[in-house]
Amino acid sequence: MKITIIHGQSHKGSTYHIARELAKKLNGEVSEFFLPKDFDKFCTGCTNCFVKSETLCPHYEMLKPITAALDNADVIILASPVYVYHATGAMKSFLDHYGYRWMVHRPEEKMFRKQAVCISTAAGAGMKSTNKDMADSMFFWGIAKTYKLGVRVAAVDWNAVGKKTKKKINKKTNAIARKILNKNIKPSFKTKAFFNIMRMMQKKGWNEADVAYWKNKGWNAKNVLGGKTHRTKTV
Repeated sequence: MKITIIHGQSHKGSTYHIARELAKKLNGEVSEFFLPKDFDKFCTGCTNCFVKSETLCPHYEMLKPITAALDNADVIILASPVYVYHATGAMKSFLDHYGYRWMVHRPEEKMFRKQAVCISTAAGAGMKSTNKDMADSMFFWGIAKTYKLGVRVAAVDWNAVGKKTKKKINKKTNAIARKILNKNIKPSFKTKAFFNIMRMMQKKGWNEADVAYWKNKGWNAKNVLGGKTHRTKTV
């Protein structure tokens, strides 16, 4: 199993440790990236990725190693501490660069066979909205199954997190790991329904790049999300 972790911060706090704990329980090959250290660019709003090609994004080359890791992963973990009730600016900026991969434009079909986990922590609250920030992209990328783990750690660093809280974290990461390892991976009904709507709309589409992409994939003719399931296996 291959696991890619995107950390929404560059320090190794509570969110980092929970993400690593889960990855260890999945017993796979881990690739991880720290934002903004490994990618610190803001989307310029040039729209080239939408109307022409993602290769024309001014940050395309910088993103290539991360994009490759995402595409090669069986499981994607997005981890962000809560910043003012939302994901970090670095995480948001990173996800902004993949708007062209949303199902409304040009989804990467490999995503339909992946699982994802969104992890957030806060001293107090805001985990639900923070996880939603990240899970929205996971859904619109077409990820088959996304889990959410939000933890109120009541601390500002991992060493200060209480034993009782760490015990709960251990229990929750165990549960998610079991689900991931035993999951028959296939897109949800909601994903299939949305894909089908986009399939019909892309017969005319919003721009030539999207229309050509869907046509070349052969997606206009049939619902390709009704195929075989894929079971995640340990390695």
